[in-house]
Amino acid sequence: MRRMTLNRIEFDYESVTTPSEIVLFLEAVDDLVEQHRVNTAIRFRGFVPSDYVAIYRCLKAVYDSHLLCGDRFCEWGSGVSVAASMAAMIGYESYGIEYDGELCTVAEGIREDFDVPVELVNGSFIPEGVDDLINDAFAIQDGELALHTDSDRAYEEIGYAINDFDLIFSYPWPNDIELTHEIFDRCAAQGAMLLAYYDDISIALYRKE
Repeated sequence: MRRMTLNRIEFDYESVTTPSEIVLFLEAVDDLVEQHRVNTAIRFRGFVPSDYVAIYRCLKAVYDSHLLCGDRFCEWGSGVSVAASMAAMIGYESYGIEYDGELCTVAEGIREDFDVPVELVNGSFIPEGVDDLINDAFAIQDGELALHTDSDRAYEEIGYAINDFDLIFSYPWPNDIELTHEIFDRCAAQGAMLLAYYDDISIALYRKE
């Protein structure tokens, strides 16, 4: 694979205070997710909640910094779109893309219940023109990738391409990390940022140089 142009950015998010409305929102979301896990557990096999408080703090810290070129945000593989919803509550122009229709239904319910100004799309965040990256990733990972690698009309439905977003958030499965970085590196605009949450509960912020 080619050399990427992503530069890891150190930033302080642990000192960010989590407001009461976010705490209440996350408590309510936890209850909704648990309810749907019980009722439709098979649909949640690939859904693993992240540390939403830490993600809120990261999103808020980046929003309040001078790091971003703008405030347009997208959550890749948004699940029930908690990160995208919190981004909208912070002030980002927020979008979420999720392949699983059942998770999208839960996300839409959350959006409506809390009147969150986030746009959610049922589809793949994989853009056109990255087949070579996908093929390389399949070869490196012996065909074991967790994400859906087919592109569709998600970006057309949103009305923006990857290079129109200022900040993208992703929680990639371990085998998908390199491919996620490669797609962002190829398709994002110069100066755009990637906030990545990893399975070992670490968080990293990157800028495309």
